[in-house]
Amino acid sequence: MKKALQELKKRDSEIMLLNHAAETLRWDQETYMPPKALPQRADQISLLQGMIHEKVVEKSNAGLFAECGLTATTPNGPAESDDIERAFLRESFKRFSKQTKVPKTLVTELAHTQSIAQANWIEAKKTADYNKFKPYLSKLLGLLQQYAECMGYEDEIYDALLDDYEPYAKTKETEKLFDSLKDSLVPLLAKIVEKRKSGESDIIQRSFPVAKQEEFNNQLLAAMGFDLSRGRMDVSAHPFTTTLGGHDVRLTTRYNEHFFPSSVFGTIHEAGHGLYELGMGEKLSGSLLANGTSLGIHESQSRLWENLVGRSRAFWEGFYPGFKSLFHDALNDVPLDDFYHAVNSVSPSLIRVEADEVTYNLHIILRFNLERKLLSQDLSVDDLPEAWNIMSKELLGIMPANDSEGVLQDVHWSMGALGYFPTYTLGNLYGSQFYDTMKQAHPDIEKQIKNKNLLTVKQWLADNIHVHGSVYPAGELVQRVTGKPLDPQYFTRYITAKYGALYDL
Repeated sequence: MKKALQELKKRDSEIMLLNHAAETLRWDQETYMPPKALPQRADQISLLQGMIHEKVVEKSNAGLFAECGLTATTPNGPAESDDIERAFLRESFKRFSKQTKVPKTLVTELAHTQSIAQANWIEAKKTADYNKFKPYLSKLLGLLQQYAECMGYEDEIYDALLDDYEPYAKTKETEKLFDSLKDSLVPLLAKIVEKRKSGESDIIQRSFPVAKQEEFNNQLLAAMGFDLSRGRMDVSAHPFTTTLGGHDVRLTTRYNEHFFPSSVFGTIHEAGHGLYELGMGEKLSGSLLANGTSLGIHESQSRLWENLVGRSRAFWEGFYPGFKSLFHDALNDVPLDDFYHAVNSVSPSLIRVEADEVTYNLHIILRFNLERKLLSQDLSVDDLPEAWNIMSKELLGIMPANDSEGVLQDVHWSMGALGYFPTYTLGNLYGSQFYDTMKQAHPDIEKQIKNKNLLTVKQWLADNIHVHGSVYPAGELVQRVTGKPLDPQYFTRYITAKYGALYDL
């Protein structure tokens, strides 16, 4: 078994190197690549994805896994192995088992189409013209349906794609969770809307020069402990984080002079992802275990930092004096209480990434419902914009004025990432439960945040979550860290208490 395991680890290391090379090309495409380079870039990424696929499904891998005791009926590895070794075998065997079901031609066509679709989405969004993007979405949807059929599923087709982002999750269980959450959030939102005062968030729409936003964001990265010798931050159309190696994590944000939350909270959010990637244990380095165990857990890190820390009163008690000094012209007449209320103002809005904590999950439920209908062919690509607008009215009470505010606002579908959106809401739920546990370990954590000491938060997350990478599946990790399975009540208690106090409910 020892020789077989060593060979599997060697092959995995090569796969990860190729993955990082492909991510480097994708990062460049989203940041600095000249527009006319797109066709060749799509070919380059497609070629790399084909090479990765060939290495993953190499026929001799089956024999190596068998020598290590893994088969279709025993996919978890020998019980006598330690946690890391068993996890490596479990996750690499799962990758092998899934990818052997998919022909290389489908893998390369998906990769090529994703690159072309993403570039065309950017142009369609700029002109608010869904028809420019529709053919690419239609092609991606067809390819993803083929992919899902190759994977197989027990209940519904969406399960096959959801598993790529939130391993072991099931659509029906997720639906029940989301329905319960909707039942709590919709009446809370209605109460807040009754109490909301006109113009309460006008403060954040004043002029905040971009250069000074950049200066503040760099201060935030330093306070959060993001190591710029192991990463960097750039600008993109849609903020994202990607890992190009164990010591190379790239963040992006975006800027709007008259809406600073886009960059400030976007930076905190992406740095939360980046700290997770940089915090993987040394024993996991270079392997597929040096990765978030699920995108829901990944989102728990970014959403915890962005909302439970970054939008907290304690945070702004510490950081507002410096922020106010940077933006003296905009904030000279604004006391802390008014500023804190403004950055936490609740108002149904059309743009998910700029949504408040109360309405954010309703945006995710909208996308989750539409994706399921698209994949099951209960909704056509032609009818998608109208369906989006109707559901937006039902859940948020507002209707998009154009396609950019509606069906085109997110990058995910252009990336072929159907099944991804539920992980944002799962991240909110995981994050609230983690934060509650952190506060029990550090009862003075809010005092530390008020004193601009964010490193205790970073270290607790690193010690309890980051270091494990994907050694433990999401459900097991939550149980290990908090002593309980995932419980949405942590989130609903937090959101009800915070916004009940803000709006005197």
